[in-house]
Amino acid sequence: MIAVVTILSAFALGYLMSSRLAANTTYAVAYLWAFTYQTLYLTIDSFSGGANPAFTEDEFPLSYGLVTLAIFAVGFGLVEAGHRFSARRRARRTRQVETAGVA
Repeated sequence: MIAVVTILSAFALGYLMSSRLAANTTYAVAYLWAFTYQTLYLTIDSFSGGANPAFTEDEFPLSYGLVTLAIFAVGFGLVEAGHRFSARRRARRTRQVETAGVA
C-alpha cells in the first residue's frame, strides 16, 4: 500500500506544487497515513492467527522497517525529480516566450 501511495503521488506532487516544502510535507502526510493503515492491517492479521502472518512473536520485524524506510526515501527522491522536471519545463517555456517576443 505504501508503495502504491508513493508511486501515485510523489512525482505528481513534486511536479504540480511549486513549493518544495509543501510537496514534501504533503507526500509525508500521505505516506504516513498509508504506513499506519498498512502496519495496523499487518499487525491485526498476525494476531488473528492467520495461516501466513506478516509478523511473528519471536522475531523483530527489522526487514519491514528497512523496506518501508527505503520506500519513504525513494518517495522524497521522486518528489525532487518532479520538482526539477517542472522547473526545467517552466524555464524552457519562459525562454521560448522571450525569444518569440524578440523576433
